[in-house]
Amino acid sequence: MRVKRISIEEVVASDNKTVNLGLLDPVIAKYKNKKGNLIPVLQAAQNIFGFIPREVFIYISEQTGLNLNDMYGVATFYSQFRLKPVGKHIIKVCHGTACHVQNANVITDSLMEALRLNDGETTPDGLFTLETVACIGCCSLAPAMIIGKEVYGKLSGKIAVNVVKEIQLKEKK
Repeated sequence: MRVKRISIEEVVASDNKTVNLGLLDPVIAKYKNKKGNLIPVLQAAQNIFGFIPREVFIYISEQTGLNLNDMYGVATFYSQFRLKPVGKHIIKVCHGTACHVQNANVITDSLMEALRLNDGETTPDGLFTLETVACIGCCSLAPAMIIGKEVYGKLSGKIAVNVVKEIQLKEKK
């Protein structure tokens, strides 16, 4: 499995877009003084913004008293949280044992070449983000990937690229 450590510079660098922090106020009001509020607040923030921008961490900390380090620790520990914008379609290529044995690296490499990006990156048009994941629970379909809620199995590099090309064509219509 490919793992890339995120540098603090990548996390704190703002994308220079204005973030409407007021959208968080109902969430903060709901969870402010409740025990175990950290994860639900981060989940709600990500649902609102699509990822958790730096300004959101600071605002939540100021409004709830949650420790900034604790929030960052949770957000970087759990793969459900995103610290930078992602594409409209997230491609998750399984690199679990069954998929690895069935050559998942070929799937990832083919997609990286076709989309001209690296693992964890998003295409310039904002359409796709490519991620390798530990397991998607579809071992009988190895090698497999998920795009959105759709599972694709028994893949080759060519088939995976064709799936992505079909999505690109649909998006252009």
